[in-house]
This record gives sequence, C-alpha cells and structure tokens, in this order.
Amino acid sequence: MKISIGNDHAGPEYKKAIVKHLEAKGLVIMNYGTDTLDSVDYPDFVHPVAKDVESGAVDFGILICGSANGVAMTANKYQNIRAGICWMNEITKLTRQHNNANICCIPARYTSITQALQIVNTFLETKFEGGRHQNRVNKIPITPC
Repeated sequence: MKISIGNDHAGPEYKKAIVKHLEAKGLVIMNYGTDTLDSVDYPDFVHPVAKDVESGAVDFGILICGSANGVAMTANKYQNIRAGICWMNEITKLTRQHNNANICCIPARYTSITQALQIVNTFLETKFEGGRHQNRVNKIPITPC
C-alpha cells in the first residue's frame, strides 16, 4: 500500500510518528510535510497529497494540521477527494464505511500522537460498505452542466 502524507507546522512530530509506524508495516510513504515548527501555509502541503490520491498514484492520503479543518477544506476542492476530519476512532470508522473517505485529516491540537496512530490504523483497515452509501457518495462530486 502507498500513502501520501502532508502536514503544516502543527504536525511534524505526528507525521514523524505516523511515517515510522507505517513504514514498519511495510507501506510506502510519499512525504510532503514540513519537518519544522516554523509557520508554513498548509495548502502548500495539501495539494501534492490530494493530487497523489486523485491521480491514483497512492491508495490513501493523510493530512495533519492544528484543527484539520484547513487541510480538509483544501483537499475537498479536488473533484474526486473525500477528506474527512478524524479525531476519534468511531468517526474515522464511519468516515471510511459510509463516505469512502480517501484522505484522513488529523487535528494535531486535539489528539495525542497515540490517538493519531490509532486513527490511522482504523482509517486504513476499515472498508467502505458500499450499498446504500454508494449512491450518496456518487452524488458528492459536482458534475459540469
């Protein structure tokens, strides 16, 4: 499995822990995040992740910022991206099962690194249920008139 990850200045320690955790599982990681606490603009790290996911170059994306709102808003501008804010396992599981999310957005200021690792595991291990949810997911992208 191949994962694309990006983060702003709120998440370098989270990213480092997640990358180490996923590489230990044998996953391939595309890393676009910053490694410092110096202020950066989160969209600069979101766009490469969203492009990787949308193009199929990777299986899933992970984005980290303070609240996860900014990265989710930016990623969801892409036509075939479904980025969900995941701050607890139950929400993460539903984001995958019901919404077929392909990017997991983690709020570094509202989760611990331990929680973030659990969220990543839940996100990657949970399957989309399809069925009645597929029709709803099909209605998410805007189709040109």
